[in-house]
This record gives sequence, C-alpha cells and structure tokens, in this order.
Amino acid sequence: MSERNEQPDLTAPAAANVPMFSRSAWARILPFLVYIFFIIAVDVLTRLGVDAKALRWMYALKIGAVLATLAWFRRDYTELHSWRLGAPAAAVAVIVGVVVLVLWVSLNADWMVIGAPDGFNPTTGGRIDWLMVAVRIAGAALVVPVMEELFWRSFLMRWIDSDHFESLDPAQISLKSFVIGVVLFGFEHNLWLAGIVAGAAYSLLYMKQRSLWSSILAHAVTNGLLGLWIVRTGNWTYW
Repeated sequence: MSERNEQPDLTAPAAANVPMFSRSAWARILPFLVYIFFIIAVDVLTRLGVDAKALRWMYALKIGAVLATLAWFRRDYTELHSWRLGAPAAAVAVIVGVVVLVLWVSLNADWMVIGAPDGFNPTTGGRIDWLMVAVRIAGAALVVPVMEELFWRSFLMRWIDSDHFESLDPAQISLKSFVIGVVLFGFEHNLWLAGIVAGAAYSLLYMKQRSLWSSILAHAVTNGLLGLWIVRTGNWTYW
C-alpha cells in the first residue's frame, strides 16, 4: 500500500500567529492587571520607606486608571450594554450582597486571614478625611465590582471551559471552572475564607440568573455597605 503525501493546509493559521488571548479577553484582563499593578506599587513603595499615609491617595489614582481602562474597552462588554435584570432578580442580588457582607465581617478568625493587613485608614490627627472616604467607597462600590466581575466571572470562569468564552452560557460553566474561579478569587483577599464564600455566592448568582449585572449588583451592595460599616466601626483593617 503506497503512502500518501499529505499537503499542509495553507488556509489554517500558524500556531505561532494565534494570539493567546482575544481582544475580548484582554478587555477583561487589563483592568484587573491595572488594579493589581497599583497594589504591588504601593507595597513596594511602603517597603522602600515611603510613609503609608502619603500613599493613601494612590487609591484614587488606581480607581481612576481602572475606570479609564474600562471606558476604553466599553464597547467590548456586550453583556453590559443592556440591563437585563428584572425586579425579582435584582432583589435577590441585593439580598445576596447583604448576606455576603454579614459573612465577610464574621469570618475573621486568625486561621481565616492571610497576613496582617494595615488596611486603609482615612484619618489624620484623629479626624476622618471625608473626601478620602467618599473616593474609597465610590471606588469599591461602583468600579471594583465591574472590574472584578468582568475578570473573574465573565472571563476566567468561562475561559477555563472554552477559548471562545463569550459564546459560553453562564449556566453551562463546569464544576471545575466554578471551583478554580472561586478558590482563586478567595485567595485574592486577605480574608481568604470570606473571599471564597463571596466568590461562590457571586458565581452562583451569575450562573443561575445568567446576567453579569446580577453579580455586579450583589458585589456592589457588599462593598458599599462594607465601606459604611468600616467608617461606622473604625475597623480600617477591613479596607
């Protein structure tokens, strides 16, 4: 039996020319990387001896940079172009956000915490800088939930299952992707167990309601109320 000389498929793109991530993926990755860059920058500057109080306004720069990145890619966030969340679904998201807040401030035993964070203390000479507080709460409640949900839920959890993550229905996310996404989200935070619980709640909400606005709303409620609780109680380490 003679061997056939198979000709290469010249229409198929070379592997080396296929990008690791699509534009849609980068649109969800880059805002998160900008956020992480500022966290690392503040940590490095602190280790170099820069006064922590002098670095507090870096948070405003971080939120501004993340917001600018989100605005640049706004057309790529097709799932956010319309509000597809009815009143019952929105109510469920708000309730989930409140429950996560209660658990977040409760799951704080020593073994549930990584390191000893200094937190974000907006006081100077015993007086609260309310402008700093307003920027912090606004950033945490309005910008961070959009950035994190786009990365963790919209991108990562679906991308683990499929390179063409945008076409994957949230309801079809596998158990493997769910577990990996939730655990990684948890260990992004000092309160790792609370982070895992929050990640599981937001992910289940996204998968069940099939709307990223649902998990964004819940996340925003948690962060916004947490900010108010922190200011009320003075537990700055939670920031």
